[in-house]
Amino acid sequence: MSQPSGFPRLLGDVGGTNARWAWQAAPGQALSHVSTLAASDHASIEDCIGAYLKQQALPAPRDIAFGIATAVTGDTVSMTNHPWTFSIDALRSRLGATRLRVLNDFEALAHAVPVLPAADLRAVGGGAAVPEATLAVIGPGTGLGVSGLVSDGSGGWRVIAGEGGHVTLAACTTREASLLAVMRERFGHVSAERALSGPGLVNLYDAACVLDGETPAALEPAQVLTRSQPGVADHDTQCEEAVKTFAAMLGTVAGNLALTLGARGGVFIGGGIVPRLSERFAALPFRARFDDKGRFRSYLEAVPVWVITAQAPALIGAARALDIGA
Repeated sequence: MSQPSGFPRLLGDVGGTNARWAWQAAPGQALSHVSTLAASDHASIEDCIGAYLKQQALPAPRDIAFGIATAVTGDTVSMTNHPWTFSIDALRSRLGATRLRVLNDFEALAHAVPVLPAADLRAVGGGAAVPEATLAVIGPGTGLGVSGLVSDGSGGWRVIAGEGGHVTLAACTTREASLLAVMRERFGHVSAERALSGPGLVNLYDAACVLDGETPAALEPAQVLTRSQPGVADHDTQCEEAVKTFAAMLGTVAGNLALTLGARGGVFIGGGIVPRLSERFAALPFRARFDDKGRFRSYLEAVPVWVITAQAPALIGAARALDIGA
């Protein structure tokens, strides 16, 4: 029996640390063979795809779509936080695919947002979503992803792809200004991603240690999260400050995004860090800072915010991008 046109499909979500892949055998079928591979284990994205197909004993796909953590502005794609570089057309040809759709990773995530069930969303304050109003998507992981969705007026959505993670980060308190000054000495330009990401947690911790006259330990982002919790055996004051500052600054940047896009339909937080904070996130200063916009406080207080808790939403978004020919 012949396969429907465009199937089977290979779908991916490629970040600076991991590449997650999935398979869709036929129209309407659930994604299967979901597997995460470490990007550093493979010399190129082609090698990573080949390893996945071999691992899962899958044939060559007809169509491929994946989100990738970088700007996609032409045929040549170079990752921001990983050394992979490739030509979209050459990769499609070498893989023997009919179609290869490469999207920014948060563009792919945005495609999934309209179909996420309520069970995959955790509310963080705000009022009711305004129907057909613009939606904003933001998420810290290895980097900071930003995107949005605008109603097409016919029940569908147009995705906005951008690089909002690289906007200049502003301070809202004297302490934040001091932290950013330390980071500016190190990086020159301090983008939102320099603080609002896994490496950003470490940057905030390091800067807090410098200001406090302490020598920073060589910590990984997960260790900063663990040691930030009061009461744990290895609790660290600077780690606790880093996580609180991270949440506050994320609130500032997400509130800015909501105002810029007019996102009265809601703000959706993806990425790998905030879901790991689980219910603890609600007690951090994210929402207070999100709402703290002076004369526009009431505007922001009405905007609902949700944390995306689904395991692989960008894979669903990649499939939807193929479905709509995006």
